[in-house]
Amino acid sequence: MNEFVSVHVSDEHPGVGTLVLSRPPTNALTRQVYRELVTAAAEVGERDDIAVVILFGGHEIFSAGDDVAELRTLTPPEAEVGARVRQQAVDAIAAIPKPTVAAITGYALGGGLTLALAADWRVSGDNVKLGATEILAGLIPGGGGMARLVRAVGPSRAKELVFSGRFVNAREALALGLLDEMVAPDRVYDTAAVWAQRFVDGPAAAMAAAKAVIEALPGLNTSERLDDERRRYVEVFAASQTIGGRFVGFRDGS
Repeated sequence: MNEFVSVHVSDEHPGVGTLVLSRPPTNALTRQVYRELVTAAAEVGERDDIAVVILFGGHEIFSAGDDVAELRTLTPPEAEVGARVRQQAVDAIAAIPKPTVAAITGYALGGGLTLALAADWRVSGDNVKLGATEILAGLIPGGGGMARLVRAVGPSRAKELVFSGRFVNAREALALGLLDEMVAPDRVYDTAAVWAQRFVDGPAAAMAAAKAVIEALPGLNTSERLDDERRRYVEVFAASQTIGGRFVGFRDGS
């Protein structure tokens, strides 16, 4: 059973599952936490009662990033294992075959920002601080963090953020594209739930296929992207129910 990462559902938001990170006081990320994130991502991906997922660190803080105290105890081989575990966790979050929304409170720094960037959308309070802060500990973002940062803000901005390690306030983060919506601090989770609710009744197989195609785009050349998109389109089409040979996803006249 996981100690720091759990999955919750409620009658108030049917179809919405909340993946909760809880490692007070700062939700610092350790190898154990990353492994638990992999397990939780698999769970929400498989559960039929969950159509959309919210990533949440609680009402105080999303995550201050990797546990620096733990990092300082690692040998280089152990650090390599840790880097692989981190990558697996971020990839597992990004690969959840359902829409995901990160509900960001307090801080999302270093590995916490990378984790948030693995979600499809990000909602935050207007008082949050975000940052690729690894350089402040003499390190660089891991777990695909730099690639995701480049995708969000572009190479030039990503370099400035990574090289400086500076904190970015919510307003600037919204302008840069790190956030999708900024709200009052006490409205973060509820706003994320509104985002999630939009997709609860959507066609699950089609959304999963579309998400997989979009996530794969940066690592594929043009021919591979087109082949992957075409293959997934055919898979979704074939899996859809038909009545009298007619695809029921189409409405008359459409």
